Amino acid sequence: MTAEAEIRRRILGQGAITFAEFMEVALYWPDGGYYTNTEPFGASGDYYTSPMAHPAFGALLAVQLFQMWQLLCSPKVFTVTEMGAGNGLLCRDITAYSGHLSEEFQASLRYICLDRRLSAGEELGSTRASRVAAAGIPLKGVNGCFLSNEFLDALPVHQVRVDGGRLKEVYVALNEDNLVETLGEPSTPDLSDRLKGTSINLAEGQTAEINLGLDNWAEEVSTALDAGFVLTIDYGHLAADLYSAEVRPRGTLTTYYRHIQMDAPFRRVGQQDISAQVDFTSVVQAGSARGLDMVGYTTQQHFLDNLGVGRFLSRMGSLGLPPTALQANRAGLIDLVRPTGLGNFKVLVQGKNVGRPNLWGVEPNKGSRKLIENLELPLITPQHISHLEGRYPPGEYEFALDDLWTSGNDFADDHSA
Repeated sequence: MTAEAEIRRRILGQGAITFAEFMEVALYWPDGGYYTNTEPFGASGDYYTSPMAHPAFGALLAVQLFQMWQLLCSPKVFTVTEMGAGNGLLCRDITAYSGHLSEEFQASLRYICLDRRLSAGEELGSTRASRVAAAGIPLKGVNGCFLSNEFLDALPVHQVRVDGGRLKEVYVALNEDNLVETLGEPSTPDLSDRLKGTSINLAEGQTAEINLGLDNWAEEVSTALDAGFVLTIDYGHLAADLYSAEVRPRGTLTTYYRHIQMDAPFRRVGQQDISAQVDFTSVVQAGSARGLDMVGYTTQQHFLDNLGVGRFLSRMGSLGLPPTALQANRAGLIDLVRPTGLGNFKVLVQGKNVGRPNLWGVEPNKGSRKLIENLELPLITPQHISHLEGRYPPGEYEFALDDLWTSGNDFADDHSA
């Protein structure tokens, strides 16, 4: 039974279902759900993520993980659990670069790729890496870091709308054999409680998404983590911005099919991505209520800048690469920090039993820059996308490079802490 057939069966049997239930089936139904039936990443998929843009993303995360390992007093076993690990590319880049940082750190690293399904035929590139297939987090006693990149945005969300001054919930129903939305009373008081808890008052006619799964996610992570960090990278905003009636009156729900934004969730059910931007205020609150302290919050652009992406860029020209390879690597690096793209993703760091440390990626510093100054530069491989064959013309990359990195921002002394 396909995902759409299962959705129709449920509606015919019990009436309209919440959008969260619809999204859960569309994405994760065992027989024909989007994430269980397709490989969504890359040129042949529907979108690409930061790990695919350039291996420097994984390399710089390895630098941040190295500092986290040091802050935990360099334990003999440092476990990194990547939630929603997909094809394992980020795992391969992080574990590969860990060897450039410290032999002791590399020996301590245990990397777990956690996902609902196992990607067949993908080698993780390290004997210290393993795959675990599970919907939840079947771990305990972890010392290390729970890491995710574009994971929370794919958790099922409820949709709500203010209609006639009252909060209503969006349900999915059938009308003449077509999937349609309909309004009804909220399925749970948790929806209005979430809005009240973040001091949000929606405007008349405004639609918004609410991710009630964040509480269970935070509970599972905190239960599994004895000491360490939670590093969350995703697109989204703090609640006051995310739920702005002026900026996002129709919410943030998005669908992607073959790199085209469709925003039509009832089309190609089970064959396209569905996601919603993350409410980072709620992520922080859910974590705080379960022992995960706020450590830092910034953009991906600033996070990678602080870790040393500018040094990677400025050193790239000294490698003697052929012009095409040089341009491809520079394009990939810039894509990671583009303010109107991946650079505007948010990075949230939470911690448990670690105090409030100053992390290299959160605040400008000299620690990470000294560390990477003489390290090997990561270069794109066939597993990463080629930006020169993608949607951006080379000229745009040259403009972005000048704009971002040659105006006193390449780790000048006044940029250091």
